[in-house]
Amino acid sequence: MTRHDLSVKSLRSSLASRREARYSRRSLERQLASYTTESDRLELDAILSRHSAEETGELRSIINRQAMDRLLRSA
Repeated sequence: MTRHDLSVKSLRSSLASRREARYSRRSLERQLASYTTESDRLELDAILSRHSAEETGELRSIINRQAMDRLLRSA
């Protein structure tokens, strides 16, 4: 294999990994969006409070953005 072949394979692998990460994040966003009622969100918050900020950072970021989106749509 030439150096060029390796860099193309590396690029393809990187792109595939990024595509999979985007798919996983969208799936997570859809799952979190299903928590629509106040009691759902309180339950989710109780679950997340059992874990560290490092473990829940991405989840909380998505939840906060979705909450802001809901507020903006209702305004």
